[in-house]
Amino acid sequence: MQQIYLDNAATTALSPVVLEAMQPYLSLVYGNPSSVHQTGQAAKMAVEDARMQVAEAIGASSSEIIFTSGGTEADFLALLGVLRASGGRHVITTAIEHHAVLHTCELLEEMGYEVSVVFPDSTGIVDVDAVLAAVRPDTALVSVMWVNNETGAIQPVVELAQRLAERGIPLHSDAVQALGPLPVDVNSVPVSLLSFSGHKIYGPKGVGALYLRKGTPFRPIIRGGSQERNRRAGTENVAGIVGFAKAVELLSAERDERNAHLAELREHFLRGLNRNVAGWRLNSPEHAVKHICNVAFSGVLSESLLMLLDLSGIAASGGSACTAGSVQPSHVLQAMGLSDDDARSSVRFSFSSFNTFAEVDRAVAQIADAVSRLRTVDARTLK
Repeated sequence: MQQIYLDNAATTALSPVVLEAMQPYLSLVYGNPSSVHQTGQAAKMAVEDARMQVAEAIGASSSEIIFTSGGTEADFLALLGVLRASGGRHVITTAIEHHAVLHTCELLEEMGYEVSVVFPDSTGIVDVDAVLAAVRPDTALVSVMWVNNETGAIQPVVELAQRLAERGIPLHSDAVQALGPLPVDVNSVPVSLLSFSGHKIYGPKGVGALYLRKGTPFRPIIRGGSQERNRRAGTENVAGIVGFAKAVELLSAERDERNAHLAELREHFLRGLNRNVAGWRLNSPEHAVKHICNVAFSGVLSESLLMLLDLSGIAASGGSACTAGSVQPSHVLQAMGLSDDDARSSVRFSFSSFNTFAEVDRAVAQIADAVSRLRTVDARTLK
C-alpha cells in the first residue's frame, strides 16, 4: 500500500535537490568550522555562504542570522535572550502559539516574569488592538506567530510589527509555517526576531535559524564556544545548515508555483469533502495559508479517524506534531471558542508540492468511508 502523506505541517519530505546539496558535507567536507586548518575552513566557508543565502532571502544582513537546531530552540533563544538583556519584566503572547513559545513563557513565569496572553477571535486571528491594549511600561517583548501551525491562520504580524516599532517594543514572531507560503522581508516588516525551521520547507530536520535584528537587546543562553558570533555555542551542523539554506533558496525561486499548486490541491480537497462527506466544518479561516486545512467531523473522534486513515495509508494529524500523543483537545481550537467535542473531532490535513490530485481523491474516499464507519461508535463517546 502506497502511503499518502498529508501531514506536511508537521514535517515535509526532504527535497532531492536539498539532499544533493548536503551530500558533500556529510562525507567529504567533514572539518570542524572552528578549526583553523584548510578542512575546517572549508566547512566554515560553507556555513557562512549558507548564512548569506538565508539572509538575502529575507532581506537581512548575514550578521543577523543565528543558526540553531530548529524552530523550538530559535523560539527559546528569542524569548530568553531578549528578556535577559532588557530591564523589562513583562511579556505578551497569544493563546494560539506553538508550545515552544507557550512552554517557554511558563518558564519565564517561574523565573519571576509576568506574561499576558491574548486570545484570538472565532476565526483564530488575533486582533492588533487587543495585543496593544496589553502593553505595559515594563513590556520587554511581544511574541505572536506569523502563521498558526494547526489552522493556517495568518496573523497580522506586519501591522503589529509597525505599531510596536512606533513604541520601541521588540516583536518576535514564530515564522516556522510562514517562511514557505509567504514572502518574508524584514526591510518592509520591522519585526525584531523571527524563528525558522528547516524541516517545514523541504529541508533537513535538526536545523533552523533565528533572525535577530541589529540593535535588539540579546544575551546568549547556550554557553560554551564562540560559535555564531558568541550568540549560540556549539559546533555547527554544517550539512544541515547547507541543506536549510538550499531549501530557502528554492523557496524564493519556486514560491508562486508551489502556492498555486497547493491552492488547487486545497480546493480540490474541499470540493471532494463537500461531495462525499456529510457533517463537516472547516476550522481554518478564509485568511489562511493554502496548505493547511483543519476540519471538524461531527460525531467522530479524531484519534479514531486518524487510526483508520493510517491503516488505509493516509497520514494526517490531530494538530501539532509536538503534542501527537496527547488526548487533550487542541489548545488552539479551544482558544478559538470551539467546544471540547468539536475540538476532539478535528483533524489537520496539510499538503505539499509533492502531493497530487489523485492522492487527494483517494484520501477523500478513505475519509468518507472512515467517517461513516465511526459515527455510530464515536457518537456514544462524544457528549
